[in-house]
Amino acid sequence: MKKKSWLHYVIIGLLILYLVTPIIATFAYSIATEWYKTILPPAYTLNWYKSLFSDTRFWYAMGRSLFVSIVPIIISLIAILLALFVITVYLPKYEKILQTIVLLPYVIPGVVLSIALIKLYFNTLGNSVWMLIFAYSVFILPFMYQGIRNSLRNINVKQLVEACELLGATKIQAFTKVVVANILPGIKVSILLSFSTLFGEFALVNLLIGGRYETIQIMLYKMLRESGHIASALVTTYFIIVLVISYIALNLSKSIEVKKVQK
Repeated sequence: MKKKSWLHYVIIGLLILYLVTPIIATFAYSIATEWYKTILPPAYTLNWYKSLFSDTRFWYAMGRSLFVSIVPIIISLIAILLALFVITVYLPKYEKILQTIVLLPYVIPGVVLSIALIKLYFNTLGNSVWMLIFAYSVFILPFMYQGIRNSLRNINVKQLVEACELLGATKIQAFTKVVVANILPGIKVSILLSFSTLFGEFALVNLLIGGRYETIQIMLYKMLRESGHIASALVTTYFIIVLVISYIALNLSKSIEVKKVQK
């Protein structure tokens, strides 16, 4: 038994080492003055981060990435929230149909989706930002659907709406002031997961818009040809942002689980 548990620890340790080593190496390269023939960098500097953060191109790319991540989240959130509310309360027999439609983006690869969108909407939307935003809105539907659906099921939304109406509230008041307030933690988790997915997405933005609309991922792709050190600094910065978002989402999901147990 002891040998078996010891072997498990070794396997887990090797797996963690395998996953962490590229991250550590990328960070080390981002603070190295140069690193060619030695095992470790001969000297360290923060000049690469200084160059990155002082470059207006980085901040413009960050702003564009935030824009094409936040707007699709708002569109997808409103669509899924209203659709799930109506189906859960009034049309429960259509939930399977909605689930099938919403989960389709899981099946369709990003490359296939982007080519289909270009062929269908090139004459109307062209290679515009709005085509990318609509594609992203569809792309994150599964993340939004699962989080909000589970939250609605936990609060028994139908009985909650009926109770609100008995107390004199309208359907809109019941939805905005009671239902949304009760599922807010689930909405936050869905938003954070969707944001972390879109913020690092490359295939759709590269195929639909290309290099003329430079997001963080497009900038990283270009930076790999210009400076490996600055590219490593950009990767490290991106990794920290996603790590913070994932940590917040994990804590929120844990708080939801605790509330479930308490109930």
